Amino acid sequence: MIKKWHFYSTLLLIIAFLSSGFKPFNLDSNPWFLTDGTDESDYLFPSQKQEDYAKLNIPFTGNFFIGYKEAIAFKESQGKYRKINSLGYLGKYQFGPETLRTIGVYNTTSFLRNPDLQEKAFLALLAKNKWLLRNEIEKYEGAVINGIHITESGILAAAHLGGVRSVKRYFRSNGERYFRDAYGTSIRSYMKAFGGYDTSFIEPDADATVLKN
Repeated sequence: MIKKWHFYSTLLLIIAFLSSGFKPFNLDSNPWFLTDGTDESDYLFPSQKQEDYAKLNIPFTGNFFIGYKEAIAFKESQGKYRKINSLGYLGKYQFGPETLRTIGVYNTTSFLRNPDLQEKAFLALLAKNKWLLRNEIEKYEGAVINGIHITESGILAAAHLGGVRSVKRYFRSNGERYFRDAYGTSIRSYMKAFGGYDTSFIEPDADATVLKN
């Protein structure tokens, strides 16, 4: 009887020990991206300053494109590929159906179920917007307008939020007029939060579609 009790006790201890080593990774305690919740412009991560990561279990991406696209995705949808917001915008990067059609996507149901297609769509829209805003990028990159340091990545992020026309209007008004979406987010805040990333490899393409990516 004592031997049986000893056997089962030992077995339970072994199971408990092994189980403790295979606890699921807790994403909530290891966030990739953080905001302080006080103002739309106070967007903390990804940061381009390596020292900001000293006490966090978050990979440092610097100004690389991976940090850029994932930061925009988190702001848009918390990075959820199947997210549909209250206005009908779709996916990880929150595309409108009309915008999707301009880059060759017509089936929104399939689009939501296809992460690879969503990534291709993001690249295609960047390429198209870079072509449409090529003059603004050439003219204003490096300038400071209404307190915002203008960069190519910031311009492209602003266009993702508010469209090309809104970005053009922003520059024509010297930063005085700027679009806000239905939730109050402005293209000015996107231009600031997502400025300084490397988008140089994106080739401007007036006819960019998902088929080219």
